Amino acid sequence: MPVELISIIVLFVVFFSLLAYGVPVAYSIGISTVITILLNIAPLPAITTIAQRMTTGIDSFALLAIPFFVLAGELMNRGGIANRLINFAKSLMGSLPGGLAYVNILAAMLFGAISGSAVAAASAIGSIMTDRMEDEGFPRPFSAALNITSSTTGLLIPPSNVLIVYALASGGTASVASLFIAGYLPGILVGVALMMVAAYAATTKDFKRGDRVRFSQLLSDFRKAFFSLLMLVIIVGGIVKGIFTATEAAAVAVFYALILGFSYRTIKTKDLPKILLASAKTTAIVMFLICTSMAMSWLFSFQSIPQLMTGFLIDQVSSPFLIFLIINLTLLIVGTFMDITPAVLIFTPIFLPVVTTLGMDPVHFGIVMVLNLCIGLCTPPVGTILFVGAGVAQVSVSKVIKPLLPFVAAMVIVLFLVTFFEDISLWLPRLFGL
Repeated sequence: MPVELISIIVLFVVFFSLLAYGVPVAYSIGISTVITILLNIAPLPAITTIAQRMTTGIDSFALLAIPFFVLAGELMNRGGIANRLINFAKSLMGSLPGGLAYVNILAAMLFGAISGSAVAAASAIGSIMTDRMEDEGFPRPFSAALNITSSTTGLLIPPSNVLIVYALASGGTASVASLFIAGYLPGILVGVALMMVAAYAATTKDFKRGDRVRFSQLLSDFRKAFFSLLMLVIIVGGIVKGIFTATEAAAVAVFYALILGFSYRTIKTKDLPKILLASAKTTAIVMFLICTSMAMSWLFSFQSIPQLMTGFLIDQVSSPFLIFLIINLTLLIVGTFMDITPAVLIFTPIFLPVVTTLGMDPVHFGIVMVLNLCIGLCTPPVGTILFVGAGVAQVSVSKVIKPLLPFVAAMVIVLFLVTFFEDISLWLPRLFGL
């Protein structure tokens, strides 16, 4: 048996075994990588190589954007922005049948896009909307399912830390600016699909219609939310126009969120140490995941795993449609037990050479991959947003699963549309010449 094949088997057997025993993902990645590389290199050079790859893996200017966006998300989460967005969304859509369901989706999309965090969106919007929806006759499991799925749209609609990570993992073949612009239409399409499911539920279960608001109230709520929404224009517009890089945009986001927090009087100076500590903890977790994942990615390259995977799929499967289908199914399964950041870093080097050989644009594949893994965040056994959303709504995960299924099915339909109709992802980047 070839050494490369033995290494692949050992790597994945150890990795999945550790995950099955409940070892944290970052440690599972690191341990399996070390054990595998010891099969090929002497102990001292092996450990030295892993340490070097972990260090150089995060030695990237682009990755500086992550701690800044995390901090900006924390500032916005505590800065009263969620309430302003919810009130604006309610003025727009609350008078429709089952209007609060649409409000939940729209508010989660807006807050997720502004904060760049699905966890922040699920926590902030869910904690406010669940009780409001229950008061108007919505079951808590339904509200939780709605919040869980809609919160993931912020990972597609920029600014998104995951898209920055993919840009790094792609080796520069996909720029952050292109990915940011490409994420808009798929993210909006996911939101529309979720609204269609919510509309069907509102019709069949006769959910309550909200009161119609006057235009003056709509204008007032828009004015209150305006500066929060303006952040999207400043950040994404600045990147696309070349005014600043993604990292500089993240720093601008922190400064802007801080000004909003103090202006709204929802953040005080005494709150800053707690906000900074929470941001530091989140950043440390993300960076450690990136460290170990980059070491595993280097091992893939060392063992020629991407080339072997490309050759195998192209030789064994003649149809590009089937290859894309296999990759989608693989990523959907991966997303059920692995967090999105390590999944992007591990599987991008494996699948990107395959799809580019078949003519898929790296930017298009990035959106497809992130959308796949967003679905995984909503599904057991490891789905992070599933547990966050259920916890915020104070319902058990088992009760959320049934109402969650139609929303997940809608996301899967959008996934296949985005996969096989590349213009959904690439039309806007081409329009802007990116």
